Amino acid sequence: MIKVEEKYTVANMSAECLKKIIELENDLTGKTNQNIVLIAYEPKHPEQQ
Repeated sequence: MIKVEEKYTVANMSAECLKKIIELENDLTGKTNQNIVLIAYEPKHPEQQ
């Protein structure tokens, strides 16, 4: 597992996917005035299994 920034821990997730998750969290947090935390899962591609 890799610690990214203060609140993110990722394992086997692409940088592009993590960036999209952070952007979505920030957008939802701003719209709702609540601290939104998303839990994401990026499935392995069949050739990686």
